[in-house]
Amino acid sequence: MTESGAALRSRRGMYGLLGANTLSLGGTRLSQLAIPWFVISTTGSATQTGLVAFALMGPYVVAKGLGGPVIDRVGPRRVIVVAELAAAATVVTIPVLHLFGLLDVGVLLGVVAVLGALTGPADGAKGALVPVVATRAGVPLERVTGLYGMIERLATTVGAGGAGALVAWIGAIPALWVTAATFSAAAVIIAWTAPRSDAGSDDEPSGYLRRLAVGLGFIRDDRLLRSIYVMVAVTNLLDAAAFQVLLPVWAHDTGAGPAVIGLLSAILGGAAVVSSALAAAVGERMPRRLTYLVGFLVAGPPRFVILAMDAPLWSIIAVFLLAGFGSGFLNPILGAVIFERIPAQLVGRVTTMGSTIAWSGIPFGGLVGGGLVAAAGISGAWLLCGVAYLVATTLPGLQREWAEMDRAR
Repeated sequence: MTESGAALRSRRGMYGLLGANTLSLGGTRLSQLAIPWFVISTTGSATQTGLVAFALMGPYVVAKGLGGPVIDRVGPRRVIVVAELAAAATVVTIPVLHLFGLLDVGVLLGVVAVLGALTGPADGAKGALVPVVATRAGVPLERVTGLYGMIERLATTVGAGGAGALVAWIGAIPALWVTAATFSAAAVIIAWTAPRSDAGSDDEPSGYLRRLAVGLGFIRDDRLLRSIYVMVAVTNLLDAAAFQVLLPVWAHDTGAGPAVIGLLSAILGGAAVVSSALAAAVGERMPRRLTYLVGFLVAGPPRFVILAMDAPLWSIIAVFLLAGFGSGFLNPILGAVIFERIPAQLVGRVTTMGSTIAWSGIPFGGLVGGGLVAAAGISGAWLLCGVAYLVATTLPGLQREWAEMDRAR
């Protein structure tokens, strides 16, 4: 085998994971648009649409966090293949039930809850594969986490736009067949390319709950990991408040309209894609702690402050462009630090539970945003969120244990 052939073979798992994640995330974004659109277009009820969205994301977050012991026990490859195929079969039931006139909202709620409970562990297992394929490929963790994050951001920007165009072209129900196809293709790619993982160690405690407790205990005892996950939970809550409540209120009050919300979201995500690609190329040579502090300083508070001011649109666009560029460097750095600190046999449990902690504030973002607007007005709410963002990201980064980010290199 030639040297280039050997390199390609060693990186097959990495390429396969990135490709499968692209397909799976594309299918997920499509379902997240098609299913709510089907509900709102057939019932006209915003309440029922919200219930369906909650029924999808609630089980997703919970199942992702609770799936860690299974991932570590049987290996991420097997979890991904089984869960993706089961998710594809679940998605297919929606157009089939609709064809026979059996798809009422109650049935749909049950189906999407099962779908969320399957895609959560599948996505968690893909994350657990990252350090495995990086090691096999001989590629720095920052590069793999950078590429992985870039794909996620592309799915949020380009993927969401493509999903909207597809639903508009062929309709919500036919689009779900495409979702099922992407999930199936992702399972096939992982089955073909992903390295087989060793089963969990016999030295570990038996019993699901005891194994889950080991993962939670690891996060509790590692001060840096615990601090990272809590910090991300706070920033996710503030970002959810901004996008779910503050931006719509601002756009309504100023007359900017929904088109500007879409424009700002696209600029933020597009700039992050560019910097994620750059981080994937040079991230291993960047000082981690300094990159984290500067990245969050640029990516967070300025967005909130500029929207609290009566600023022209061009200046808001410029700030969002800079913020998006700064944010793209964060996940590759944080991801590399997290993976380096977790023993191989605990990766599934710690990363999935950590992800659940990080996402725990998102469901409350709308409540916090609405409460702040009611208490302080829209400008005051923006400023309060900006201050909270600055404190939540800068104060932990100045603590002594965060110096370990660079010592872990």
